[in-house]
Amino acid sequence: SGYDGHWTTNPLKFNNEYYRNFLEIRWTRRDWDGPKQYEDPSGNLTMLPSDLALVEDRDFRHYVVAYASDEKLFFKDFSAAFGK
Repeated sequence: SGYDGHWTTNPLKFNNEYYRNFLEIRWTRRDWDGPKQYEDPSGNLTMLPSDLALVEDRDFRHYVVAYASDEKLFFKDFSAAFGK
């Protein structure tokens, strides 16, 4: 795919950090020769344009906010969707 980086500080841990990162981190476009992607101020975390669309979309943003603030809700909804 050509993308590079991690979305969370611990990619092997299942939690709601991905959603918290949308709201807690200022994302800037990465300056490199690869495909368009964004990075946190440390350069250690990454988001793709499709990731940031989740928080920018008016209809989906409420899920980002809900899952960022309530990990149990995220687990419940994920479990229901994964079980289908």
